[in-house]
Amino acid sequence: PQLDALARAAREHAAALAAPRPRRVVNATGVVLHTNLGRAPLAAGAADAARDAAVRFTDLELDLGTGRRGDRLGEIAHKLALLAGAERALVVNNNAAALLLAVATLARGRDVIVSRGELVEIGGSFRLPDILEAAGVRLVEVGTTNRTRLEDYRRAIGERSALLLKVHRSNFEQRGFVGEVEVPALAALAREHGLPLVEDLGSGTLVDLRRHGLPEASYAPARLRLGADVVCFSGDKLLGGPQAGLLFGAARHVDAMRAHPLARALRVDKMTLAALDWTADAMLSGRAERELPALRMLLASEESVAARARALAERLAPIAARAGLALDVRATRAPVGGGSLPGFELASSSVALVPDAGAADVWAAELRRGPVAVLARVADGALLLDARTLLDGDEAAIESALDAMIDRISR
Repeated sequence: PQLDALARAAREHAAALAAPRPRRVVNATGVVLHTNLGRAPLAAGAADAARDAAVRFTDLELDLGTGRRGDRLGEIAHKLALLAGAERALVVNNNAAALLLAVATLARGRDVIVSRGELVEIGGSFRLPDILEAAGVRLVEVGTTNRTRLEDYRRAIGERSALLLKVHRSNFEQRGFVGEVEVPALAALAREHGLPLVEDLGSGTLVDLRRHGLPEASYAPARLRLGADVVCFSGDKLLGGPQAGLLFGAARHVDAMRAHPLARALRVDKMTLAALDWTADAMLSGRAERELPALRMLLASEESVAARARALAERLAPIAARAGLALDVRATRAPVGGGSLPGFELASSSVALVPDAGAADVWAAELRRGPVAVLARVADGALLLDARTLLDGDEAAIESALDAMIDRISR
């Protein structure tokens, strides 16, 4: 028996090693930008562009007109700068890299001034002070956790000061007796002392979501117009593109970053550039809100999501009846995710499956075991399948996974 158990464990371990990674997961949580699920799914066109770049030779660094070495970021940087209304744009491999490059270029060996209320920790235990330390700058904290005034920044400026840094509190919010300095006032102070103002937007966007009734987000063009000299944010959050760190701003600052040795170490590959270029084209041509999955999910009407939930419930009803499960459609709410729009929740609709008392967590774990994992939420003893974040073909995958799970449990 001991040898049998060892052999079984070895087979399971070998099967796990041979399984493809990462695995497909159906996001039935309602969280559009689920960090643990890879944030924004790419548009099909962006994925096709990345695949074409991957399997073929491209003019990545070739000027086809002259036959000589070309600019790796030339066209995509120009498109992004147009979208943001910036003099220059730069692309690196994620937003932490973008911030690292910005402060290393503009402030290495000198002081960076930031509010204590903006010393954030992002996912994976990466903390802003650690990034600044790695960039070789000295952090000067001003204000308090809940309130920072313009005079706090003014008093901190000295001979060693290199820049003012403002950081979007992307994964939490402050309420109550709080206060912060807005960009226009901070930009004026920075100009007064000849310092650049760098703003880390975290989950920035090039689409003004306020037009669709969503709360004010980190709309990069507006932040630049308000006076920020450099802004940076992630490409795979509200932007809806591939993982990347995007930098926008004044030519003298961005050009200096491009010339920094770190820029080479942090550059993106041809697949990312191809996907990002397709995404930028979608925005320039007005197709983004129709063709970028993350934006479609964010902007889907409550009525359309409810209709999709009802259709999924009808599809799952025979399986639920066979298992003796109660099934209904419920109004639910979910955060946007990815450190975006903190405190704001999207109204949604979910199919609720109610197993025996205490069994919902077991069922949720079982749904994650199949060839296509289904990630659901558990609330009030029910298994919730949120329709807002379903992609084409996900309903069939949920039906298959639920059917297989019930067969396993009933054996």
